[in-house]
Amino acid sequence: MSATDDLRVAFHDYRRPKATAGVYTLTAEHHLTKDGVRVDTDAPIPATTQQFEIRAVRFVLDPSSVHAHYPAEGASGDFSRTLPHITLNRSILPWERKLLARSVPEQAPWLALMVFHAGELPDDPEGLGQTATRTVAELRRPGGDILGPDLSDVGVTPGIEAGRCQCVDVPADLFTTLVPREEELNYLAHVRDVSTRPQRRDDGEILTKGQYAVLAANRLPRQPGTYTAHLVSLEGFHGRLGPGQLPEDKRLVRLCVLHSWTFTSDPLGTRDASALLGNLVAPAREDRENLALRLRPQTAVEARSTADAERYAHSRLHLGYTPLSYRLLSGETTYGWYRGPFVPVLAAETRDFARDTPKTTADHALIYEPEHGLFDVSYAAAWTLGRTLALSDPDYSEEITRARRELANTATRMMALAAEPTLAAADPADLDGRTLRELAGSGFAAELVDALARPLAPAEQPPLPARRSRRTRLTRADARSTLATGPRAAALQATAERHTRTMPAWLDELTLLRRVPFHYLVPHPAMLPPESIRLFRVDGNWIEALLAGARDVGVHSSLDALADTALTAATERRRARTGSSSPAAGLLIRSELVEAWPVFDLLATADGGPVGELRRDHPAPDTLLLLLDALPDEIVIREPGQGIHFGIDSNNGDGDNSVINLRDHRPGDNLGYPLRRDYPADGGLLTRHLRRLPKDNGPDVLALRGDRGLVPALAAALDPALRDLAPGEFALQLVNAPVEQRLTLDATPGQETAR
Repeated sequence: MSATDDLRVAFHDYRRPKATAGVYTLTAEHHLTKDGVRVDTDAPIPATTQQFEIRAVRFVLDPSSVHAHYPAEGASGDFSRTLPHITLNRSILPWERKLLARSVPEQAPWLALMVFHAGELPDDPEGLGQTATRTVAELRRPGGDILGPDLSDVGVTPGIEAGRCQCVDVPADLFTTLVPREEELNYLAHVRDVSTRPQRRDDGEILTKGQYAVLAANRLPRQPGTYTAHLVSLEGFHGRLGPGQLPEDKRLVRLCVLHSWTFTSDPLGTRDASALLGNLVAPAREDRENLALRLRPQTAVEARSTADAERYAHSRLHLGYTPLSYRLLSGETTYGWYRGPFVPVLAAETRDFARDTPKTTADHALIYEPEHGLFDVSYAAAWTLGRTLALSDPDYSEEITRARRELANTATRMMALAAEPTLAAADPADLDGRTLRELAGSGFAAELVDALARPLAPAEQPPLPARRSRRTRLTRADARSTLATGPRAAALQATAERHTRTMPAWLDELTLLRRVPFHYLVPHPAMLPPESIRLFRVDGNWIEALLAGARDVGVHSSLDALADTALTAATERRRARTGSSSPAAGLLIRSELVEAWPVFDLLATADGGPVGELRRDHPAPDTLLLLLDALPDEIVIREPGQGIHFGIDSNNGDGDNSVINLRDHRPGDNLGYPLRRDYPADGGLLTRHLRRLPKDNGPDVLALRGDRGLVPALAAALDPALRDLAPGEFALQLVNAPVEQRLTLDATPGQETAR
């Protein structure tokens, strides 16, 4: 089955090991024969035997062996139609041991996933996933009215009975009700073969290339409350998995637990993913502008209104601005307009902060509106924030300060060399090398000895050459101009490269707004109310002002400003080599959906191709921030967890509307695609295929075989000639159909008027 163009998932029935775990005996015999008749019968060579053991997971499972499980640990939602499942990294693990029973299919696993409701297990009444730590001996022989597994070969490995494992005691009647029958075990396990680039799926599960073992439960958590899923070993329970097969004197069954997790099922839909998604996009059905990130005035303004101030305020709000208190330099308090980097329209071109000379105050980034006497403080706030974040990081501020000092020293030395006639034409990089070459010259030693032997009295010296005339003497401006080109500029660049090791990475992080407080991004809570989704463009001017504030740290003199070009060029070259890019658009979601399912599919495309995702983060537990490298024309939000999990569906009818959306099981291009028909066609799957229980209101357990068996019924619904389904085919039919919300964006968005 293919979920997307770059995601291919295949289901296989099982993986048979070359040899299962156990103790094996090798026997070597040597026979001498002549014409096919043994001739060594009187004194045969003794046979040699050697025992060895193949060990595999049995009582303890390393947590790293668990790739993922669904529902997620601690998740809360409507899981009433879900069969919980667990994914294991070792695809052969469920078949490394055998269940010794004639009725068990060869491909049956020795593990099972059993789901318990809070209050069903005596040792875990609250459903917290609690287990008891016991020795293997206590697991095998619990004594009293507790039945343990029949592990007659446990004593082969020395000291194994003293080993510890996690156990749970299950009431005997509950065990019989929930445990898969021997003929059902193979349908609840299969191998998932993933051929893809990494794809993030339900609740953090990452579908990574490889083969994985998957074990599904047979119970639907339809009753509200807390549930615990236990991965248990059924080894030693052959002949005990059917009704009436437990000894009458046993009240509890002790199981070895290899992995556990808990979740909460809320069938009433307080956190129903489908309903939450529908509510998020509902405002767009009236007007797509309702999903833009802006404040909305309480009343609309008529176009023919004469209240110019009111129309002006409404236009500002429409552009994404928020009025905030602002204190003037004179001490008066007024209000100014502020807008963060997330804007509902294409921001107007303004000054290029990336090419500005370094500044020491934010005044240069203020925008004054003389018509209304107000300031736009957006870019000034961004510059100040960038400077504050830089100064608050001791590593960054130390590095940029040291870089500026080294650049200033190098610039001073270069200007001094430019003022000396004999050194002005020399390459600064060769000066130290030339000195070393003179010291190593063949005549230097003789010249040094001769100079030391001379009398200390000064000898007659020729007159010193006249200094450079006033007409040729370099002015400060001329000396500084020599730093812009040639070897001296290269020397400054080399100094900047040596002292900006971590600055580019720090600026890359700042470009993605990682250190920016959330109220700078969304300045008013009403812009992102509960249960809302907001789309936005990213104002590159705001981000450049933020970066300029961080880059301007450490500028104390005109020489620092002069050398800043080399510093900026060095950092930008390093950033370019890492392939860093600035965000162009994004979205914010504030919803219970995010809190319940922190990770879910959100696919953005432009002209049919994927848009790069630069940052996905959670500023708050119920808030998702997504930054993209281009403006998408379509966004698809998929119901969390629907990529790969198992269960039943609904036909939206009355009463028992439970169905299974049938998928094509035949090999070919359409394998795994929906057939657009259901089983049963009129609903009522649960009425037909739940186990009969001795009392009402018991667990909702699917009957896979027998007179109420789901597997043969599904096979007949797919093809009347079929009598059975393979485990992989059965798993394919149980993959839930995803619910999607699709947002189509305007290809010609509005442009803010230039200011």
